[in-house]
Amino acid sequence: MIQGTIALIGCGNMGRCLLSGLIADGYSIQRLRASDISADRLRLITNRFPVLTSTDNTRIVQGADVVVLAVKPEVMKTVATTLAAAIGRQRPLVISIAAGITTRSLSQWLGPEVAIVRAMPNTPALVGSGAAALFANEFVQEQQREIAELVLRAVGLTVWLDEETLMDAVTAVSGSGPAYFFLLMELVERSAIEMGLPRDLARLLTLQTAFGAAKMALEASVDTATLRNQVTSRGGTTEQAIRVLQDAGLSGIVDQALKAAQRRSQELAKLFGES
Repeated sequence: MIQGTIALIGCGNMGRCLLSGLIADGYSIQRLRASDISADRLRLITNRFPVLTSTDNTRIVQGADVVVLAVKPEVMKTVATTLAAAIGRQRPLVISIAAGITTRSLSQWLGPEVAIVRAMPNTPALVGSGAAALFANEFVQEQQREIAELVLRAVGLTVWLDEETLMDAVTAVSGSGPAYFFLLMELVERSAIEMGLPRDLARLLTLQTAFGAAKMALEASVDTATLRNQVTSRGGTTEQAIRVLQDAGLSGIVDQALKAAQRRSQELAKLFGES
């Protein structure tokens, strides 16, 4: 279990999710703090958990061992520079979950030799099934790596990256990824309804099939291509459907889509980070 005080800056969906996950994991409420510019969002927190809250970021950071920056990329520079003095005095571990903001930019805003872990979680963290990639700068000690991993593991699995440049690919795959699968489920459900299935039945069958397929893939000892071939009987219905998807160029479309997301992640780093 993590020891020390965790200060959470930003109480949007992901911030509240991390707070809830840490408490569910048994982390002491007395060692958790949260800040947000919105008093309404803070009330959502205090209505569920009796943690210390404030609209003053600097107050919440005072004495913290870990500071989680869960704010939007466009305001990260303002938030970080405001906290720089306190971070410089205390030397906490800083964990950022802002898309596109590099550790280099964070170091320029927070000050030199700050231990920073950049994380890219995704929205299934809201139901405890997230996937987060982490990258640590050169000032992060081994114990701090373990702390960062425990914080993010409260809402799902974690993996470490050796190269920060890979974070743009992670953003394209898992950060944006849930929306790709939501779109496919939406389209399958729509076609099922057009074929005559009742709406509630179409939805249930679509979602359970997606869940079952993901569970099979996670538990299988073979890759997804092998799993697909195993359920695609020669001359059967699945083969016909797969052929239509392949003939329509689905492989190329998916490749283009992920690379577009990757490029946008790179653009965000330039847009909101330091040049």
